[in-house]
Amino acid sequence: MIKFAHNEYFILLLLLVVFIAYFIVYRSWVKKAWAKFGDKSVIESLMPEVSTSKSVFKFILVLFATLFLIVGIIDPQIGSKLEKIKREGIDLYLVLDVSNSMLAEDIKPNRLERSKLAISSLVDKLEGDRVGIIIFAGNAYKQLPLTTDYSAVKLFLSAVDTKIVPTQGTAIGEAIEMATVSFGETEHNKAIIVITDGENHEDDAIEAAKTANDLGINVFTIGMGLPEGAPIPIYNKYGTQTGYKKDRNNTTVITKLNEDMLRQIAAAGGGAYARANNASTGLKRIFNDINEIDKKEIETRQFTDYEDRFQIFLGITLFLIVLELLIADRKTRWTRKFDFFGK
Repeated sequence: MIKFAHNEYFILLLLLVVFIAYFIVYRSWVKKAWAKFGDKSVIESLMPEVSTSKSVFKFILVLFATLFLIVGIIDPQIGSKLEKIKREGIDLYLVLDVSNSMLAEDIKPNRLERSKLAISSLVDKLEGDRVGIIIFAGNAYKQLPLTTDYSAVKLFLSAVDTKIVPTQGTAIGEAIEMATVSFGETEHNKAIIVITDGENHEDDAIEAAKTANDLGINVFTIGMGLPEGAPIPIYNKYGTQTGYKKDRNNTTVITKLNEDMLRQIAAAGGGAYARANNASTGLKRIFNDINEIDKKEIETRQFTDYEDRFQIFLGITLFLIVLELLIADRKTRWTRKFDFFGK
């Protein structure tokens, strides 16, 4: 397996295009300059030792030397060792609500940002578990399939906001169903953590949790928000708050945490419910419950001990530069004998 240590330097390959363009323009200028002095055959008879093909060959050497130098700077690395790593863990889908009600600020900075902090904190504590992310509002979407690459989990998580989905709503049941199907047929123990304010308007989330539990999947819920609720802020395209969401009667909408719904979902899914507040995210209890799930061995393969290979390309670069310096611009006996640089 090959990877590159400095991908940002691939842009230097554009220098090759610049060099080629310059050489073509320069050759054209030389030919026009010679034409001003007289007939080509007469000029060649006056300069019998000049080899035009040698200049082309020397340029090709310089061009390839530059190419190998750039490749050396990019530093190709080869995975020299394929190692089997056995880990023990479970498969875990994090199901995150990204509906507009998650922008309410009854817990700071708001429900969605607090949810993302909770997930990030959870990921930091995982060891060997495979994690995936599903987001939902009016519909559910798989954001990231199961992976042990926790850096990727955090990267995808950082891009999550309420604008990432085209339709608003709160389809908790659809999200649980998608997570249930996304596990696939594996022998690993499985769990789903639903992080939401519990305002379900779309489907039967309790039945979806029960179906998941019948398949051996535990469903946990974390309630984001406070029972007394908070208004839903509205932002313009520049991120400036312009007011609060209102209903048809022009009354400010208050979104409240639906704890009863989340408790029922957790009970049907064989899991547990925890509520987040301004002091905690309720994560500790959920994490302890997940740790009690039997973890099965997961075998993964990965390349380790990547070795640098820039030395090879820098060596070739040095060789080509020295070769170019040793080749004279004039014709030689050797070139005349083999008619290789004959012009």
